[in-house]
Amino acid sequence: MYPNRSWIYHHDEPLTRYSLGQEGDNPLICFGVNPSTAKPGDLDPTVASVARFAMENDYDGWLMFNLYPQRATNPDKMHKNFQKKIHEKNVEVIAELTNHLSADIWCAWGTLIEKRPYLSRCLQDIYDAISGNGNRFYTRGRISKAGHPHHPLYLRKTAPMDEFDVQRYVEEVI
Repeated sequence: MYPNRSWIYHHDEPLTRYSLGQEGDNPLICFGVNPSTAKPGDLDPTVASVARFAMENDYDGWLMFNLYPQRATNPDKMHKNFQKKIHEKNVEVIAELTNHLSADIWCAWGTLIEKRPYLSRCLQDIYDAISGNGNRFYTRGRISKAGHPHHPLYLRKTAPMDEFDVQRYVEEVI
């Protein structure tokens, strides 16, 4: 973690987290599927790996977002039915925090995107909200057989960032 950087943390405790990170002019942005109970100063292994990767690769901050904001330590416990209100707030927070950035975005939701049918809609809405900012999309590690980007917990620390065509992914994979 960056000792002199302010925390970014949008949440509705205990049910949702919309953002978690530390401020920077050149932050690494990462997208997972759903948030855990991580919070400022108390990161889980996934979020800690994102923060560590950002620090080790010359980013001056980091932001963790998720396709769906419901906190669920087990993705099988995610809402069975799409909750439009929290999804819309998620997209709003993501757009607000990224609209002034042209950033590197690490796509890291893994095969978990298949857990709920609404997750592909969530990704499409988020992509539509941030795609015009000049962001660059990446993945790390091998793409799954189904075409999904790798989850941060299941890759080597030395895995490089590879360009990822999110538009093609949205059109062809999900």
